[in-house]
Amino acid sequence: MKAAFCTQPGTFELREVEQPTPGPGEAVVKVRSCGICGSDLHFFHGGFPPPMVCPGHEISGEVVAVGDGANVRPGARVAIEPLLVCRECSYCRTGDYQLCEKFRLAGTTDDGGFAEYIRMPAYALFPLPAKVDFEVGALTEPLAVAVHGVRLANVRLGDRVAIQGAGTIGLLSVAAAKAAGAAEVWITARHPQQRAAAESLGASRVFLGPDASGEISDAARQQLVDVVIETVGGSADTINEAVYLVRPGGSIAVLGVFTTMPSLNAFTLVMKEVRIVGSLTYGRPGPRADFDVALQLLAEQPERFRKLITHRFPLSQIIRGFETAADKRSGSIKVAIRPE
Repeated sequence: MKAAFCTQPGTFELREVEQPTPGPGEAVVKVRSCGICGSDLHFFHGGFPPPMVCPGHEISGEVVAVGDGANVRPGARVAIEPLLVCRECSYCRTGDYQLCEKFRLAGTTDDGGFAEYIRMPAYALFPLPAKVDFEVGALTEPLAVAVHGVRLANVRLGDRVAIQGAGTIGLLSVAAAKAAGAAEVWITARHPQQRAAAESLGASRVFLGPDASGEISDAARQQLVDVVIETVGGSADTINEAVYLVRPGGSIAVLGVFTTMPSLNAFTLVMKEVRIVGSLTYGRPGPRADFDVALQLLAEQPERFRKLITHRFPLSQIIRGFETAADKRSGSIKVAIRPE
């Protein structure tokens, strides 16, 4: 089978590798769609070392083979939760398996979805609802990230939520916050296609352009912001800005992946009694996993979410896909790689 590997920043190599076979409790999935994540762009540009494995973790596909004891059948259409965990430690037993000490991530520590096939434990496979096709199904992973962050930030009915950054996670956080009961959702954006997508997903106000951070801060001085969701990361000063943006006693959830050490005004943090929580991937806080909630949201309005997928490339053109995802002048939001 064919699989893509990032051999150095800015370069991918398409290789012929052995097609995986399932072990006990495992399944092999034919990849139908795999999205390019913002964290993938970090290693593509050299912010992080490229993974030694095939990358890609926003995956949907079709089960083609199963091992003994796997509770899934060939032909099943699935979204893949790309976490590999022990399922035995206290974190796994209580649903916080994203904190498992043996945590691994497909596409980072193990082979991911920029390939024709992927092998995963059957517990990581979530059936796609009938209304959700493979393309929209690959959005389950980033939407689950947003659902998890909104949950940890304790967004409540009637809250005003401000989202920093209108990449895929920021945009999907709009939908997750509205579903959690937020009365208003504000968001900062840099590009016109992001503004259009944010409004389509239910944003109340979009602050666009290089002055967006100042404008949203001015607005927050007039109307209190209960929760801030940070999705920018990189080298941005967004955590510091969030502390000034949120109301006294409010909450900040940090979802962005930072490549430098961010600054923080601890004095203001203390004086305002602001609560900051880091948010890593997704988990299962009760009977329903964050993935389940994400799939329900996708099933309710699949065409609304499909609009986020602006570009599609075959696996053989993965470099073009990454270049398009990195250049927002292309109009890109979510770029999908389709191995077939």
